This record gives sequence, C-alpha cells and structure tokens, in this order.
Amino acid sequence: MELSQLHLVLLLISSIHSAHTEERPKPTVIIKPAQHVFRGETVTLRCDIYSEGVTSWSYSWYKDGSFSVFSDQQGHTLWSVTESDAGKYTCYGLKGSRWSEVSDAVTLRVSERPKPTVTIKPAQHVFRGETVTLRCDIYSKGVTSWSYSWYKEDSTSVFSYRQEHTFSSVTESDAGKYTCRGSETEGSRWSEKSDAVTLRVSERPKPTVTIKPAQHVFRGETVTLRCDIYSEGVTSWRYSWYKDGSFSVSSDKQEHTLWSVTESDAGKYTCRGSETEGSRRSQKSDAVTLRVSAPRAVLSVSPLNWLTEGDPVTLICEVHSFSTGWTFSWFTLTVSAGHYDLLSDSSRGAGGNYTVSSAALKHTGVYACRAEREKPVYKTQHSNTQLLWVSGVCPPVSLIVSPSRTQHFTSASLSLSCEDQSNSTGWRVRRYTDDGRLEDCSSLRRGSQTGSTCTFSSTITSHTGVYWCESESGEKHHPVNITVHSGVILESPVHPVTEGDHLILRCLYRHTTPANLRADFYKDGSLIQNQTTETTITTVSKSHEGFYYCKHPTRGESPKSWISVRDKTSTDSRSYKPMIIGVTAGLTVTFLIIVFLVLLWRCRNKGGRSQSPSSVSQQQNKSQTSEQNQSEAGDKTLLSGTAHIYDSTDAAIYATVDNDISTDGVSELSELTYAEIELKSTKKQKKKKENKENKPESCESFYSELTLQTDRGAGSSEVTYAQVKKKCPEEKRSVPGC
Repeated sequence: MELSQLHLVLLLISSIHSAHTEERPKPTVIIKPAQHVFRGETVTLRCDIYSEGVTSWSYSWYKDGSFSVFSDQQGHTLWSVTESDAGKYTCYGLKGSRWSEVSDAVTLRVSERPKPTVTIKPAQHVFRGETVTLRCDIYSKGVTSWSYSWYKEDSTSVFSYRQEHTFSSVTESDAGKYTCRGSETEGSRWSEKSDAVTLRVSERPKPTVTIKPAQHVFRGETVTLRCDIYSEGVTSWRYSWYKDGSFSVSSDKQEHTLWSVTESDAGKYTCRGSETEGSRRSQKSDAVTLRVSAPRAVLSVSPLNWLTEGDPVTLICEVHSFSTGWTFSWFTLTVSAGHYDLLSDSSRGAGGNYTVSSAALKHTGVYACRAEREKPVYKTQHSNTQLLWVSGVCPPVSLIVSPSRTQHFTSASLSLSCEDQSNSTGWRVRRYTDDGRLEDCSSLRRGSQTGSTCTFSSTITSHTGVYWCESESGEKHHPVNITVHSGVILESPVHPVTEGDHLILRCLYRHTTPANLRADFYKDGSLIQNQTTETTITTVSKSHEGFYYCKHPTRGESPKSWISVRDKTSTDSRSYKPMIIGVTAGLTVTFLIIVFLVLLWRCRNKGGRSQSPSSVSQQQNKSQTSEQNQSEAGDKTLLSGTAHIYDSTDAAIYATVDNDISTDGVSELSELTYAEIELKSTKKQKKKKENKENKPESCESFYSELTLQTDRGAGSSEVTYAQVKKKCPEEKRSVPGC
C-alpha cells in the first residue's frame, strides 16, 4: 500500500476515533546536520512526537511514500551519504492501540562537496608595487554562510580567514600558488580545497622606443616612432607619447608617424603603456633623441687659398656627421650676380676632392660645392664659399705688411701698403670675407685707406682675413693671410722663403718682456723643437713647407701659419741677367732693331703705360725686310719659350744674336752680331708735359742711339756688337726673390 493510501486509512481511523477521543499527535522529522548535505557526510533523521498522554512510542520510517519501514528507531543515522540517500522522509509513532498521524515529508538533498574558486584581481601576472586582491568564492545551496581559509603553496598554515585577501604593494616574495577552503559558519561542514591559482609578480615593463629610418634625419623626411612593450601579463596596450618630458604628442597608437619633419620636430621622445582592459601601466621608456637637420656641405682648401702659378691645390667637400654615399658637384660663383656655374662631378664617398695639379691665373675665383645622394634622395644646399687666388710668378705689385709678419696682436697698429715697380698710385687694399663679401679697408672697423696704404689704429680679431692689392681696373695681386689674435702669436715671414735661405720663427706674447716666449714649436701637428725662444732653419728646403705654430704651457697656443718655400731654380731664372736670344739664319742688322723694339715694349709693359719712344735711329727706319712679320709675333715667340728677356741692374744690356746657317743638315756658327744701344733721357723735351701730368719718369721716356761696330775674324762673316744703356730709374721688385 502506498503512502497516500495509508494516509487515507489512518485518517479514516483517526476520524472515527476522534469522535470518541482526543486529537491524534503529528510527528516532526528533523534532519541533522541539514536537509542539504554533501556526499560522504553523516546524516541523522529524528522523529519527534509531542503528546501528553503517551511518553514512549514505537517509530516507523518511510522514504518517498514507500509502505516499507526501514527503521523503527526515533533517530535513524545515514553514514557517508550518497545521492541515493536523498529523498522525502516521513515517520509516525505507535503505542499499543494508539498511533500518531504521519509526519510531514522532509526532503534530504545530497550533492557533491562544493569546490571554491580563487580569482586574482587585477590579474594573475602583476607588476611590483601594484595592489592585488585574492578572492575565494564557494557556490552551494545548502550553505549560505562560510568561513574561509587561505593557503600558500603546499603549506597547511592559514594566513588569512577572509573571503578576500589584499596585497597593497606586491613584491616578488608575494608570488606563488594560492588555494582556499570554506567551512560552514554555523556547522561543521567543509568545502573541498580550491584549485591552486598562481600569482606572478615581475618588474613593471619598460617600453622601448625606436625611430626609423634613423635618429638623425634630414629636413623633409618621414619618421616613424614605435613603442614596444614586452610583458607576459598584458597583451593589449594603449600608448601615450611624450616629447621633451611633456604630454604633447596627440597619439595613442603604438606607431606615430611624423610627415615631412622640420627642426621643430627634433627632441627627446618617450612613451608609456596602459592596459587596454585594466588599470595597469608600464614604466616610462628611456628618452630617444630625434635630430633633424639640413645636411650641409662644407668646403675646405688644401694646402692654402693663395697660390703662385704652378702650385697644386685641392678643394675638399665633406658632409659631416652623416653616412657615406654622396655625389659631389663643384661650382664657381659669380660674386656680383650670385650665379653658380657647374664645373664637374667627383667620385662618391664621405668626402670629395677636386684637384688642380698646376694652378693658373684662370683658376682665380670663388668656389662652392654641393652633395646629393640617392637613398633616401636628398640634395644639400650649396656649401660655404672658398676663394682661390693665383698670382703670377712675379706680380707687378707687392703687399707690404708692417709689422712684417702674418700674425698680429689685438689692440695694436697695423699697416698694409701696395707698392708697384714704378711707385705709381692707383692701388688699394681690399679684403674678402668668408660670407662672400668684398670689402675696402675703409669699410672695416677702425680701418682707414690713405692712397695705397691701409691702416688699422687698433686691431681686433675680426680684422683676420685675406688681404690683397687691387688696381683701379680690377686687377688683383699678392694676397696675404692676416691673423689677429688676442693671445700667443707666431712670428713668421709674410712672403714665401727661397730654398737655401735662413728662417727664424719666434713665439711672441704681448704681456711679457721680452715678447718672445720659451715655447714648443710644431710643424703640421708634430713637435719639432721644445722649450726654446726661437726655432731656426739654417737652410730652407721644399720639405720645410707646411703649417707652423707654437705652444706655451701657460700662455696658450698660437694660430697656424703656412710657410711657403719657393724653388731656388725658378727664383734664379727670374733674377735680372743679360738676355740671350736665338734667331734663325739669314738675320741681318735689321733684326737688332726688332730686338730693340721688343725691349722697349717689355719696358713699357713694366711701367704700365702704352707710349712709344720719342725717336729711333736711322737703322730702324730702314727695316723693311720680310722678317718683319716675324717681329710682329715676337712677343708670342718670347712667351712661348724661344726667347727670354730679363731686366738688369747694370747700366748696359747686351744682346747676342746667333745666326746659324744650316748646310746639309749640319748647323755651324757663321755670324755673331752684337748691338750696343744707348738710352738717353728726353726729360728736357717732355718737361712741360710731365709737369702737367705730375707723373714720374718711366722707361718709355728714353730714346736710343744705335752704334754699330764691326769686327771681322778669320774664317767668319761680319760680326756686329750692340750695347743697350739704361738711364731710367731702377725698378722695384714686386715680390722678394723675383
């Protein structure tokens, strides 16, 4: 019989009996420890019947309405329950012929023991110094209130009894495996132990900033900044960019691109990351400097800017602080128009050279260079300018410097004078500046021009520069490099020294008495003599050419001066000697007249005028031979090397004419002719004219008388002697040694 049927029977009996007796008692079922228990726990069922008339009952237990009695005890214990023990339990009591009602059903639920879940916030991988919270969550219907126990690693020691445990500033010592377990607050039941959760603590990540294509870029290029953060704990970052320490870059991207950079984009860049889905932040990266500049071609000259015909010179173009791979172009600059004329291209490399092996007058000018490269494409502006001066072997004018040295003290007087061979006026001192400006002496601070003399009453360092003599027609001659220095200076010659000469260099300091110091002397950076008042080169040779300077241990170092050495053989060839002219066979006395005319022409050129002699001899009037065409080209012949003309300090110049007659390919001397030409002043004839013009006498102010003398010898043809007597004033040399 099922429980429902039993209840009907009992109710029927109870209703019949209730008419004659008191109300029947109803038992109460109690389940301990709880109606919801965990597998393996012990459960006690108790049936309590409260009745005044009966003190002792016999009990019957039913499960899920079954009529089968599984126990007759008031209390029934289920040991180590399982899910099969779960169900609805009822009981009733019996005493003799009396019985109670059936109790209400009480449900016993049996489930798996709950297993806590541990969570770590903000993450299992955190950074040193961050705040970390451990939380233990137990989900169970049977228990609403738990006490918690926390364990680290495999330890049985409990370090916390709270559901949440917080580390306010974690360190690496807090890292490890954490578990928790719950116990019923009002009972003895326990949860299982949670799975272990690992907390990792590491140094806060530090980003790395990279700049592509390079940290030093050119104006106009595109630059990309990249912020890389390496961290196991965070996979997604937002980025913040800073320039020069301030939050001035509006970008939250990992890569930030600067298009067409300018110098304003240059600076120190840093970045920082913040977790995309969280509050954690990285450290700030180290600063990386972006440099933006316009690469500049720099032009220099070796060995020096002022040259004599035939000297070698090299222009050197460099792009400093940048990679190789440049192509260099060379230009001459028209100063007045500012126009650049392309010369040629040089080879690729970190520096380019443009070399002139033998300088000529035509190489005088202002030079510049420019560099360009292909990857990335870039072309520099034109470089600084360099002035090259090329003077003739014997220029017509000299720049005389007083005191006679290239280096001078500040706050001292300085004089520069232009002197030509005839002491004529018309020359002025000029200067060329590094920025391409031509300046007169009078335009310089504390400078004044009187005639052909430039005077500085008190020198300053800005007076340093290249000075030269310039004529009214624009001829430029004899450049000299002048250095004005406030400290130690080197006393060195203004003009080149000649091989075999005696050279003395001294180290001077204005504030000592005597002015020369005991110092160390250097040539091209190498020590040549130490702790001496002067260094002497008794016999100068070409090997002594170079840059010289001196250095005092306490007073300091002098600027460098270039000592130029002139070849002795070329100097001797420029000395004033009798001339020897070779001519072809068949020339008669008429050629002597041609020689005389050439002499007058050369003398006229030296004086800077174009007058003709006042009179000539009768022999000149008769020279109508066919060789006259050759005499018209005589100057070209002389300049080409077939003839050489020299001035002489003697009163007479002799010309020897070799007349060779060739017979069957054999040349033999057949005739020697000597001419004596006497030049006499026409001062009286031109006195009024010269007084009017107020000009000094010159070579063309003389005429000549030609006296022919004949000397015959055995086996020879006619021999004629000619002597030229000079009565014009002695000329000054333009450059020492010329």
